[in-house]
Amino acid sequence: MKGLTLACAVSAALCGVLPAASVQAAERFVTIGTGGQTGVYYVAGQSICRFLNQGTKTHEIKCNAPASGGGVANVNGIRSGEFNFGIMQSDHQFKALKGVEPFKAQGAMEDIRAVFSLQSEVFTILARKDAKIAGFDDLKGKRVNIGNPGSGQRDTFDEVMAAKGWNRTAFSLVSELKPAEQASALGDNNIDAMSYFVGHPNGAIQEASITTDTVLVPVTGPEIDKLLAEKSYYTKAEIPGGLYKGNPAPTPSIGGKAVLSTSAKTDPEVVYQLTKSVFDNLARFKRLHPAFAELKETDMIKVGLSAPLHEGALRYYKERGWL
Repeated sequence: MKGLTLACAVSAALCGVLPAASVQAAERFVTIGTGGQTGVYYVAGQSICRFLNQGTKTHEIKCNAPASGGGVANVNGIRSGEFNFGIMQSDHQFKALKGVEPFKAQGAMEDIRAVFSLQSEVFTILARKDAKIAGFDDLKGKRVNIGNPGSGQRDTFDEVMAAKGWNRTAFSLVSELKPAEQASALGDNNIDAMSYFVGHPNGAIQEASITTDTVLVPVTGPEIDKLLAEKSYYTKAEIPGGLYKGNPAPTPSIGGKAVLSTSAKTDPEVVYQLTKSVFDNLARFKRLHPAFAELKETDMIKVGLSAPLHEGALRYYKERGWL
């Protein structure tokens, strides 16, 4: 007995550390790339982790969902292994799969996989009322935030500018603020307009419209119609009227779906358990943000999925008889 006690004193591994380490090794940790903390992506990631973590004692999977640079950054995070999952616009999933800009330099990401789609999103321009911006063309010569590199609104803004034949010289000032920084910049009169590709209602836009006289700017016109015709991952969309102070009428624009993506290399059991945790709690999930209120299982497993389904998600959908 003394020998065992001495051994324990010298090597804690003989006195229970190994079993604890074995339990620790059995747990799997997954990370979901989201977006800025004022956006719906962040709420979505946190919500998914919340339900997945409720079953950790059973499936031994732990989940976290930190803020990130947004959709483009999430694609790159999945590619590099920084993230196991990432929330992104449906067009980014498509562009990553095909290896087109903004992912041309990295090449086609043939192993990107869809898990499910989430809320509808709209390319949103909010302007100070005193800047007198009634349409997208009126942004010329103004101080505009085009979004931080790696964000969804930045990539979409670049596409819209290309469709218009514009570049940065079209504006008197170009800023690259993160979503959480835009409302205060607009209120402090440091910019005339902010941009966001986001589900509605959105906290940052609500903050800006409450603290400043603002208008939502329509994103329409012949060039936009041509963009919609050429890029199937965009659709006509609108921001409902009455969501934000001073904007009682619907505002037309372009949009798409937010999607949860992963890699084909991700453990099918992990994807299965994550998918199950969300759909088994979908009624509760839908109450966690107004943008989730209209989610439907039939849409989430098909609409906006521009990459093949991951086998783990497919297994769950087949079990439910949905596919």
